[in-house]
Amino acid sequence: MNPIKRIFTWYSEASRSKRRQIFREYFEIDETTKILDLGSEDGSNIARVIEGSPIVSKNVYVADIESDAVKNVSETYGFTSVVLREGDPLPFEDGFFDIVYCSSVLEHVTIPKSEIWELRSGREFRSRSLVSQEIFANEIKRVGKQYFIQTPCRTFLLESHSWLPIAGMLPREVMVPLFSLTNKVWVKGTVPDFYLLSSNELRSFFPDAEIVRERSFGLTKSFMAIRANK
Repeated sequence: MNPIKRIFTWYSEASRSKRRQIFREYFEIDETTKILDLGSEDGSNIARVIEGSPIVSKNVYVADIESDAVKNVSETYGFTSVVLREGDPLPFEDGFFDIVYCSSVLEHVTIPKSEIWELRSGREFRSRSLVSQEIFANEIKRVGKQYFIQTPCRTFLLESHSWLPIAGMLPREVMVPLFSLTNKVWVKGTVPDFYLLSSNELRSFFPDAEIVRERSFGLTKSFMAIRANK
C-alpha cells in the first residue's frame, strides 16, 4: 500500500474506532435490540460497533442503495440486508428500530447521482441538498426510537472523502473540477456528492438530539446527533 494511503487509512480507522466507543457509551444493547445501519455498505463497521454485545445478528439490518454492497451481509455476519431505492421512504414501520446508526452518510443524501458532476452551482446544490437531507432525517426519526447520526465537519482542515486539505470549504464551482483532476492523480478518488452540514443545520434536523463534537488535533472533525434513552 502507498505510504500516504497507509497513513490516511490508519487515521480514518482510528476515528471510526473513537466513534464506536462513543456509541457504546450512549446505548444499551441486549438480545432484543433492533438496529438499522444506514448506508455503511458491507456491514463491517456495524459489526465492530456491536462486537461483544448480546444482540441477535438477524436484528441488525444493513441498508444501502448499492445492492452489491449489501449482498454478502447475511452470509458474512448473519445480518438482515435491505436494498434501498434512492429517494424513496425507508421501507419500515414507524418506530420499528430501537436504534438507527448512520455514520458518514447524511452528507451524501443530496441530489440524484446522475447530476453530481454537472451541477456546479453551490447555491442550488445547497438548497436541494438540505431538502433531501431533511426528508432523510425525518425518515430516521420516524423509524428509530433512538439514533446515532455522524457527519463530517466542513471546516476541518482535512476533507475526509478526498483526503485533501481544506477541500470541504471550497466553493462547489471549484470543488467539482478539482476532484475531476485529483481523481486521476491522488491516492484517494471521490465523487462530489456531499453537502457538509454545520452544527446548526444538523441541530435543525434533529432538535431532540444532543450534538456531540468529535475532535482531532484540537479541531472539530465531525458532529454527532445522538438521541439515547440512557
